Amino acid sequence: MIDDPTDAPSATTSPTPGTAPAPTAAAATATGRIAPCAPACAAAGCVPTLCVGLGVPSNSELFERSRRAIPGGVNSSIRAFRSVGGEPYVVARAEGATITDVEGRTFLDLVQSYGAVIVGHAHPAITAAVAAAAADGTSYGAPTPREMKLAEAISERVPSCERVRLMNSGTEATSTSIRLARGVTGRDRVVKFAGNFHGATDALLVEGGSGIATLGLPGTAGVPRAAVADTIVAPYNQVPELTDEVAAVIVEPVAANMGVVAPVAGFLEGLRTECDRVGALLIFDEVITGFRLAPGGAQERYDVVPDITCFGKVIGGGLPIGAIGGRAEIMDHLSPLGPVFHAGTLSGNPLATAAGLAVLDQLTADVSIELLARARHLAATMRDACASAGFAARFEVVGSLVGIVCGEGAADPVRDFDDARTTDEDAYAAFFRAMLDEGVALAPGAYEALFVGLAHTDEVLDAIAAATERAARVAVAELERG
Repeated sequence: MIDDPTDAPSATTSPTPGTAPAPTAAAATATGRIAPCAPACAAAGCVPTLCVGLGVPSNSELFERSRRAIPGGVNSSIRAFRSVGGEPYVVARAEGATITDVEGRTFLDLVQSYGAVIVGHAHPAITAAVAAAAADGTSYGAPTPREMKLAEAISERVPSCERVRLMNSGTEATSTSIRLARGVTGRDRVVKFAGNFHGATDALLVEGGSGIATLGLPGTAGVPRAAVADTIVAPYNQVPELTDEVAAVIVEPVAANMGVVAPVAGFLEGLRTECDRVGALLIFDEVITGFRLAPGGAQERYDVVPDITCFGKVIGGGLPIGAIGGRAEIMDHLSPLGPVFHAGTLSGNPLATAAGLAVLDQLTADVSIELLARARHLAATMRDACASAGFAARFEVVGSLVGIVCGEGAADPVRDFDDARTTDEDAYAAFFRAMLDEGVALAPGAYEALFVGLAHTDEVLDAIAAATERAARVAVAELERG
């Protein structure tokens, strides 16, 4: 950790000139619409509608309270720390490359909201855009100029996306892309790849990576056999032979949910050729790779053009969003022009589009090159630190994505999901806990990527490297003790 509870913000702050003062706890609860917090919260000046844990500065206590209100205490399964042990920190605020928990501990953050944050937490351009947008209203259920501008901004950077439809999440994007492909082709079958995670979509959860792999699940309960009856799972990095019953092949062009696994030479090109041969559509899930590998995403880096592209994460600047894009003749099958239904009250939300436009405005070609350099810097220094400590770990780099593979017996290279699962999850868990003690937050799962952004300066990366060597020695000692 790089600071202590004495650095936590005071319970009261002066209002910005020209703005209304922040409501007091008493004022916020006087209406009776918000249940009052404990007396300690009121005494600390914690506003229930803007709670940051001032009155209950304890991760453990707040997480226990969350478990009574939320299944497992979390709203996304991996956050519960089940695979790495211990209980999660509860975040109060974040800035730049750091997050700070309710106890006032600040960590150097390599999670970055699982890739949604690329220019740093609370970046001034993004917070200003969101604040200004909020002042005009948070949702209209009607067209807005910004949704048009964001669609144009995506199309400009990704030429295959002649039309773009905005929605609310990466999961909605992938599920809509499958529905669209089926509607366009009149076929039902879909091919996906083992270890590729495309969100919580019934037809695509089978043999997904990321949280599914971390929790040790082959899929999930609650998905009927009929939902996956037309889903074919193939090994990643192998081009399957398709039939004319296949509507689409969906793929992470760089697998980023089973570690970080690059496509082997000819894989993506082979998928394009095979889809063309049988008249199937090729879908790139660029929810993670979009705008991280190159200004135009993985399809620019590898010079392979998909029929449909799925986006999320970066295009919302940290707010919930998703999108799909593709050629006009494909996208125009969506309602209201075509027979493939899609709708959503919050699609094109004015806050998310403001944040998305602000972040894309920051991602120039020079910034993209800088992000690649920082990822290589991180991987090289962490690799050297682990080697110095005698901790077996490899750090794979693709663009600005960094993956970690732990254990002497891990496959080298990792080409598919079977190889990915040779990583030593116990070793990763020990390393994760030791890094957290050193003030560096990694994702609480062995199959997630490390995310580097503009806030990870050389000074920050060097601090992470120093922490890595200390943590690796602790992890080695823990593993030797058994």
